[in-house]
Amino acid sequence: MISRLHGQLIEKIAPTVVIDVHGVGYEVDVPLSTFYQLPALGEPVTLWTHLSVREDAHSLFGFHQRDALQAFRILIKVSGVGPRLALALLSGLEVDALKRCISQEDLATLTRIPGVGKKTAERLIIELRDKLPGMDSIPLLRGALPAARTPAPAPATPGEEAESALLALGYKPAEAQRAVKAVSDDHHETADLVRAALKSLLRQ
Repeated sequence: MISRLHGQLIEKIAPTVVIDVHGVGYEVDVPLSTFYQLPALGEPVTLWTHLSVREDAHSLFGFHQRDALQAFRILIKVSGVGPRLALALLSGLEVDALKRCISQEDLATLTRIPGVGKKTAERLIIELRDKLPGMDSIPLLRGALPAARTPAPAPATPGEEAESALLALGYKPAEAQRAVKAVSDDHHETADLVRAALKSLLRQ
């Protein structure tokens, strides 16, 4: 089990980053909440990680905060929620916001996350309601089943990179383009564009 990585950030193409650890490059999938907190290329970075192993792939998922890692491992225990959907949930909602959605049975917010329909949102509320108070102490899950993926080429501008990040999260091209364009006058960095566009999409 690889539980933590510390090294040099050498590539970031949402939602995938590559971290060089003593000459070995580790490809890690991260939620957008972690992606837009990443340092510049060439800078040191530390991620808490979950290693998923299957016959055709060994995949790493990474998080800035340990509580996000624990939330991810809890989410993928829910029936019908795989690693990609768990990443989508943690991209659109911080851990505390996710807890509030579950405790308040906020179906409307949950179903705004791409891939989360009403039945999935109801299942999340039912299965996680009793686990949230003790989330930090819940045993860590091992052995999720991710799907292998080849990263897309790096976008040329912050706006294109923000759109690419939203597409990776599951939004449709028209939705991503419209959301980024709506906030582009006030924000010019990729992280700020992604954050503002996500807030706009979740309010709709």
